[in-house]
Amino acid sequence: MLGTGWFPKTPGGLERYIYELTHKLAINQDQIELCGVGLPDEKNTHIKLNNLGSPDSRIWERLWSIRTNFQKTRLNKPDAINLHFALYSFPILDLLPKGVPITFNFHGPWGSESKEEVVDKKLSIWIKQQLIEKNTYNRCDRFIVLSKAFGNILHQEYQVPWSKIHIIPGGVDINHFQNNLSRLDARTKLGWPTDRPILFTSRRLVHRMGIDKLLQALAIIKPKIPDIWLAIAGRGHIQILLQQQVIELGLENNVKFLGFLPDEQLPIAYQAADLTVMPSQSFEGFGLAIVESLACGTPVLCTPVGGMPEILQGFTPDLITNSTTADSIAENLEEVMLGKIALPSREECRNYTVQNYDWTNISQKVRQVILAEKN
Repeated sequence: MLGTGWFPKTPGGLERYIYELTHKLAINQDQIELCGVGLPDEKNTHIKLNNLGSPDSRIWERLWSIRTNFQKTRLNKPDAINLHFALYSFPILDLLPKGVPITFNFHGPWGSESKEEVVDKKLSIWIKQQLIEKNTYNRCDRFIVLSKAFGNILHQEYQVPWSKIHIIPGGVDINHFQNNLSRLDARTKLGWPTDRPILFTSRRLVHRMGIDKLLQALAIIKPKIPDIWLAIAGRGHIQILLQQQVIELGLENNVKFLGFLPDEQLPIAYQAADLTVMPSQSFEGFGLAIVESLACGTPVLCTPVGGMPEILQGFTPDLITNSTTADSIAENLEEVMLGKIALPSREECRNYTVQNYDWTNISQKVRQVILAEKN
């Protein structure tokens, strides 16, 4: 397998996905070598971590290091190859052994995502999309996407035929994300208010995550729900802009920026909230935080973006907003907070997740695709 960093040292949905998948496959007694950048020197019977470079080095130095170090480690021919990130896969495409099936887990359109944020100047969008992504995907035999929405992007933007695409949703560690605290106990542990309705969101603070729209929605509903309180976990390059927006909207007493929230506190935060909100504006291939929150017994409100509605459509369709606008988010939030939309119980949220998104079951579906014979 070839990924990026190592969770929880490198936090993020992609990193958590790779971390969980490798560990679940290792439980299956599969021998796994995970190559990546910034991997620790960690010993595991069934997982070999092979660090190919430093995440702090310049991009071209990093890519050269990946290629050089990958060449040094090639001893045995694997049964299957599983790639997760085009940038780190591209330098070694010609070094991959012939005749071994290659599965690419498509976690998102890297070039298009960079274009939206307009902050990554290291590589042009053209190089990312046309040179790196398309050449990497052309080398792969099959693909795994976490939602039909991202399957459509892979098919339409990169011309990958549907016959090569397998839709397998993301999973959640149901032992880590549990419904084992009362809401009051969870709030007390975190030092959160115990007498206010609380919203929670865990997001990278970048434009496409829609935190600015959520703050606008909060300002809209504040006159009717003045004591509403929003906790925002995460870091990102627009944090200062968001903090200024809070002041401009008069929400200083309604919003708390938590910064980076350690992984052990994340289940507590989900359980402390009345509702988790996912206000994404684009490129949300799955919405891992949705199943994490549901596993902890807390319902989720989301915008109709990417794969998120695919999770909630068969469970709580009323909690999918009509659009990504602040007005639409505010409308649903107000109805929830005023009791006009009935929320599922904590047990219903938990049971739905265990039945559909337990990593133990998801990993076996992924394994079947990765180890399938090459056509």
